[in-house]
Amino acid sequence: MSRPSRYELTDHQWERLEGLLPGKPSDPGRSGVDNRAFVNGVLWVLRSGARWSDLPERYGKYKTVHKRFTRWAAAGVWERVFAVLVKDRGNQDLLIDSTIVRAHQQAATGKEGPRNPALGRSRGGLSTKIHMVSDGHGRPLRLILTPGQVNDITQAPALLKDFKPTHVLADKGYDSRALVAQIEAFGAQAVIPPRSCQQPRPFDAKLYRARNAIERCFGRLKQFRRIATRYDRKAANFMAFLCLASSRAWLPP
Repeated sequence: MSRPSRYELTDHQWERLEGLLPGKPSDPGRSGVDNRAFVNGVLWVLRSGARWSDLPERYGKYKTVHKRFTRWAAAGVWERVFAVLVKDRGNQDLLIDSTIVRAHQQAATGKEGPRNPALGRSRGGLSTKIHMVSDGHGRPLRLILTPGQVNDITQAPALLKDFKPTHVLADKGYDSRALVAQIEAFGAQAVIPPRSCQQPRPFDAKLYRARNAIERCFGRLKQFRRIATRYDRKAANFMAFLCLASSRAWLPP
């Protein structure tokens, strides 16, 4: 059996998270007296990549935990928690990038198989793409899911919407006149190396080195095995896992 400490929230982390979850005394309906055990159970599945039926008994009945997770995912609970946590950011540099996640064959079975908008098929097989903007410390700020074959730059305007950065760092795959103009309209500097087919444009090569923070962020997220491989048929469930994993970056140690 896995050590609980490897998967579960610390007391300080739970204190930060507790008030953001449904079931508070001020909320209508049932009180979430077992919220901590429930969240720790979801984290165990998220980190281990195991089947829900393998959930240790200390977290409760696996069918109950899974049903509750799915209900919260459909209601957007995990996304709202993530949105509240990232409001505390203080870094004005933004980094944008994407990563491919291979989808297990079970993610394409059932009623929500190939028609799922966040699941694509190519010569490499089934895949989902995670588009992300992070702060300069490599902490996630916004996430978008698309099929794996979607071009990175198509999601850049939505990733940057409503932010007011000083610099935006991205690789040359994001080099386009329209995106650079959008960034400059924020009053920000685009730190994006120009592609060979584009007109030469100066950029801060020294500052560009900091872009590796978002690559390291993707690496940390993929330590959660249900992020490294997509097993969920429903995009809402996969996004819920992704938001929970991303929220860990904003919780105290």
